[in-house]
Amino acid sequence: MKTKSLLIVVLSVLVVGLTSGFSYSKEFRIILMQDEKGAAERYSPLMTYLKKNDFDVDFVTAPNYSAASKMFASGAVDAIFSGSGVAGALIIKDLAYPIARPVSKGGGSTYHAVVIARKGASKFTDTVDYFNGKRIIFTALASSGEFYYRSNPKIKSINSKIEIAASHGGAIDALSRGAADVAIVKNLVWEKYKDKYPGLEKVKDDNGENPEMPLMISNKADAKKTARLSRILLALENDKSPDALEVKNKLGIQGYATTTRADFKHTIFLLKKAGVTKSFDFNFK
Repeated sequence: MKTKSLLIVVLSVLVVGLTSGFSYSKEFRIILMQDEKGAAERYSPLMTYLKKNDFDVDFVTAPNYSAASKMFASGAVDAIFSGSGVAGALIIKDLAYPIARPVSKGGGSTYHAVVIARKGASKFTDTVDYFNGKRIIFTALASSGEFYYRSNPKIKSINSKIEIAASHGGAIDALSRGAADVAIVKNLVWEKYKDKYPGLEKVKDDNGENPEMPLMISNKADAKKTARLSRILLALENDKSPDALEVKNKLGIQGYATTTRADFKHTIFLLKKAGVTKSFDFNFK
């Protein structure tokens, strides 16, 4: 009788363990978007670094931000490295909150949108009429792209053609080839490549900043694990170990900075003006 009871207990423990493992990984699961070329390679040293600091992490992929949002809602993942536009949408949807963002080797950790046009084109009027009749190119769901463009409530009243670029650099290149009349991109990308395109010029700067590539944490993630992850990331800057240096070199950063919802004030302002609500499904019809 005792043997039978013991067997039942052991089987029960095994069933609970297996079903728990099926629903929730013991690892802290962080999403890397599949559409980010080279993301897995760039973030690989960070995974190694976290594990060597006794933080069990697993990088998983999602095909798009809509799928990532559903993974957050179900509790299947714990975090995501995301552009500020999607990060702001996750905040509005009450699915996640930020804890850190990378600081570049130059000390920057934010960016803003700029409007680029060909030299000699019509002067920027600072009104929605400037975009009327033009072909506009930008990246989807970007604070310095689609969200900036759609944040003007009068934009629906004009006649313009929208083109979606795979990247900010791609948008600039398409503009230079005459495939568009105006590009809306990150100022950081424009500053990096502007010398390559002497026929283009900046005609407008957005007046607010957005956090660069923040780490967003699911509201359902384990609080103790999140706090530990935050401590490890924030200590990276002063860590001179070979593993830490590999992370910083691969990601092109000097470390991470504490990030809160307050840092998204301008981003969320843009998103709400663009019509993002809790029911937003990461797609503009």
